[in-house]
Amino acid sequence: MADDAARCLGLLALRAVVGGLFVAHGAQKLFGAFGGQGPAATGEVFEQVGLGPGPVTARAAGVAELGGGALLAAGLLTPVGAAATSGSMVGAIGAVHGAKGPWNADGGYEYNLVLIAAGLALTLTGPGCLSLDRLLGSERRGLRWAAAELAAAVGGGLGALAAGRARSGRAPEAEPSS
Repeated sequence: MADDAARCLGLLALRAVVGGLFVAHGAQKLFGAFGGQGPAATGEVFEQVGLGPGPVTARAAGVAELGGGALLAAGLLTPVGAAATSGSMVGAIGAVHGAKGPWNADGGYEYNLVLIAAGLALTLTGPGCLSLDRLLGSERRGLRWAAAELAAAVGGGLGALAAGRARSGRAPEAEPSS
């Protein structure tokens, strides 16, 4: 019984932190909240890495992060929330972090990969007993759901990256300005 309670609380903590931070990260892009720059300034950064039109691409990333994060935090449609947030991270790795190697200290992708793994873990295990999916009887979890979530994340992230690059009409600059 104590193990069940610990599992429920552990999954709730993971969902609340990861989902909550994605909500805030999306709100930075969409509204300039939490010290963010909003869609216009974030769009300029997106343009610098070859993704355009910048404000449109920034809004799309913000919606994926805010909406996907909210789904994860609530434990509702967990594979969908994980796919949305992970897709955004796949795009970030492809656009900015991948060429810099794995280490975050060098601007690399380790943090993005940890967030992808968190979404994958939640899809594999399910969101836990303290979730809307469980309350509504709509919980989807396991290997097939995780494979679908990961395929959607990679496909969506790489597709968004390709579309943003095609719309920008130019190659990315070496380094975005802050």
